[in-house]
Amino acid sequence: MALAKVHSCAIVGLDGELVDVEIDIARGMPAFSIVGLPDAAVQEAKDRVRSAIQNSGFPFPRSRITVNLAPADLRKEGPAYDLPIAVGILIASQQGFGDVGKTVFLGELALDGRVRHAQGVLPMVGLAKEHGIETVCVPEADADEAALIDGVQILPVPTLKRMMEHLSGTNDIPQFHRNGSAPEGARLWEGTDFGEVRGQEHVKRALEVAAAGGHNVLMVGPPGAGKTLLARALPGILPDMTSEEALGVTKIYSVSGLLPSDTPLITQRPFRAPHHTISHAGLVGGGRRPRPGEISLSHRGVLFLDELPEFSQQVLEVLRQPVEDRVVTIARAQSTVTFPANFMLVAAMNPCPCGFYGDPTKECTCSEATVSRYQKRISGPLLDRIDIFVEVPRVDYEKLAGTATGETSAVVRERVSRGRAVQQRRFADSPMICNAEMTPTEVRKYCQALLDEQAQPLLKLAMTQLSLSARAFHRVLKLARTIADMAGAERIGSPHLAEAVQYRQRLRA
Repeated sequence: MALAKVHSCAIVGLDGELVDVEIDIARGMPAFSIVGLPDAAVQEAKDRVRSAIQNSGFPFPRSRITVNLAPADLRKEGPAYDLPIAVGILIASQQGFGDVGKTVFLGELALDGRVRHAQGVLPMVGLAKEHGIETVCVPEADADEAALIDGVQILPVPTLKRMMEHLSGTNDIPQFHRNGSAPEGARLWEGTDFGEVRGQEHVKRALEVAAAGGHNVLMVGPPGAGKTLLARALPGILPDMTSEEALGVTKIYSVSGLLPSDTPLITQRPFRAPHHTISHAGLVGGGRRPRPGEISLSHRGVLFLDELPEFSQQVLEVLRQPVEDRVVTIARAQSTVTFPANFMLVAAMNPCPCGFYGDPTKECTCSEATVSRYQKRISGPLLDRIDIFVEVPRVDYEKLAGTATGETSAVVRERVSRGRAVQQRRFADSPMICNAEMTPTEVRKYCQALLDEQAQPLLKLAMTQLSLSARAFHRVLKLARTIADMAGAERIGSPHLAEAVQYRQRLRA
């Protein structure tokens, strides 16, 4: 009889939890059981591990094998436990030796003993570091991602046989080193460049302000006016992500299984554009095993909702809390997980079902009641959380046929980055990054306290005539603060406030 214990990790939400893989080999009829709340993928590990051990040249013990995954009340999911189970069995059956007390093993096994990719390697390696683990053995394909965490020795494991040779000291696996653990700068946006968009200068200005302060935007206009084109050009003017932001986004994509094999670190801000048929769980996240939804996948980037009224009302209403709190909490009977959701909401819509309500050249075929019903598909509380409303009119022939080009995304991004730099200095001692994240306390300190006397009557007039709610009042001030930052002004003047107020528009027909 023999007993062995090795370490592995589980994913709970976006965080890891250490799992002890205990293997007991006892006398009796040959049997192989896994306990500790395993799911179907973990239960199927029995067949993968048996074949991998045999095809790696080791005899599989013909004894009673019990594998316990502790803690037993935590559900174990996915195939990443294959490697630790196989290593534990070989150590318990005295076919392998080595000190594994300070080592974590992660990886799925192929039937021939090769070690395959595992999801969520980044947060699991981060957890190992927090627990004082010195070495983490990961699949070769995941070594670059795992090495983003400093202070942990990463061993890229090609096969089970090579893993056992390393533990026995006969054929060491060299430690993996990255060429650099921090992003060197965001890659150029592969979408539309601002310079390619003809006309719509006021819309470009609105998007520039939104990018500088992280504000939400709603564009309204007839079909073909360029709303989608402008939205897809927006990521090109956003500032580069910091190392901390890049690691946070990479962590989300790693857990979701969406991290490209050739991109261990995501340095380009996400741009997500789900179809209007998306489900509630697809947008917010969820499922039996809670996974991040589109709003978390757009963390630190842009969530673009085209044809906004076509989304179901239930789907739109769930946006209210994440837009305000910048996190989304998914509660299940057994657990509650929280995913980050700090994104810019950019939406586009037609003014009516036919798309030509208010168009100067093409007559609208919708009745006033139809237009009103269409626009009221978007609730007032959701509209109240949008900072910038901008109309996107039809583009004139002269602008479309002209050869002149506008400012490129690179030029606009420089101005946006300067505005963000001012905010980074302002919030250097807080977790906030941009003006849109300010709480009422910060609004009083950085907006109301720095509002020029000439701007006070304008703010009062806007509050009265536009019937602004308390939330909208604060959002106007945040937007004015961003405009002042872009102008290099310490105080918020009347021109800054006037521009912010003119972005507060209503859709109701």
